[in-house]
Amino acid sequence: MNSAFLKDSSIKVPVKKEFIPLARPDIRDEDIALVNEVLRSGMLVQGEYVLKLEEAFANYHKVKNAIAVSNGTATLHLCLKALGIGRGDEVILPAFSYIATANVIELVEATPVFIDIDDKTFNIDTSLIEKKITDKTKAIIPVHEFGLACDIAKVCAIAARYNIPVIEDAACALGAKQNDRLVGTYGIGSFSLHPRKSITSGEGGVILTNDDSLAGKLRQLRNHGISMEHGEMDFVEAGFNYRMTDFQAALAYSQFQRLNAILQWKHHLADLYFSSIGNAKIRLPFIPPDRYHTWQTFHLLLDDSLNQKKIIELLKKEGIGTNYGAQCIPAQTYYFNKYRLETLKLFPNALKAYKQGLAIPMYERLTEEHIKHIAKTINTLC
Repeated sequence: MNSAFLKDSSIKVPVKKEFIPLARPDIRDEDIALVNEVLRSGMLVQGEYVLKLEEAFANYHKVKNAIAVSNGTATLHLCLKALGIGRGDEVILPAFSYIATANVIELVEATPVFIDIDDKTFNIDTSLIEKKITDKTKAIIPVHEFGLACDIAKVCAIAARYNIPVIEDAACALGAKQNDRLVGTYGIGSFSLHPRKSITSGEGGVILTNDDSLAGKLRQLRNHGISMEHGEMDFVEAGFNYRMTDFQAALAYSQFQRLNAILQWKHHLADLYFSSIGNAKIRLPFIPPDRYHTWQTFHLLLDDSLNQKKIIELLKKEGIGTNYGAQCIPAQTYYFNKYRLETLKLFPNALKAYKQGLAIPMYERLTEEHIKHIAKTINTLC
């Protein structure tokens, strides 16, 4: 193409519109530098930065033990295995979550017992839990959906009456609180470091516990069941290779140093959404007064008159990445075929959140201009 062509003002060259994805991690030069440091060292497997990341998580949450592993699904799987949960046991969980929350129960050959969600918070409906507890109930896995703490204090109070352990699925909720207490510290904490989370190691997860014996079991299971006694290695469990690499840990550790700033900025962006989205056919998120939301996802609920899939398609055409928020797990093919649960009757809130929910962009790299543009587009299309 010659310069004369470029200077011809009668020719309209289309300007490519910026696409705003649903999520995009904010990896900075200092994060890359720390990863490079580890790569150049040649010590790539679980090492110095895994320990640093574990220490950072433990100190932040004021717990005794943090165990870093290869991903956020492994955290839940290891917790169930370490608690000895298996065939014939039941585990209570919300019907609305990412599929991994249920899959790990299947992997240990236990039975998932689904509970519908509260239609305002999208978290487990605590009023339904006690009705589902039986002699076979060996754990409860509440989920802090989208970064909003569930009523974890009530969940733990119920569990304590029956002496049932609680595994908090806090995959989305690093930094979230109820009553000024961080999630992941009420029960056994399970966190994800997936790229959609506030900080990421690509794939990764961290487990928190004050139980030293449980922590020891978790560390054995993540590393092939190895035990070190008197300097000698022995294999005492049929364990897994769920270790985190040191360069992954370095990536997450570097971002961890600015976690509070990340959460503050996301709160600012959420406030902008609240003030900019105004449409009678859209329900904005609800935050109970005793909770601190971390906004891993800004989740809208669309009116029944709107077609969720069509809205997602239209927003994509406008250069905005969106998706549904989470699955109604009993309605997914595997779980429906196996358990044949009447989803609409038993889990109406979970099903509606799945069918009419809309997750819109919410991450550190977004600007105020992005938020206003997204809000304006949603207001128009809906």
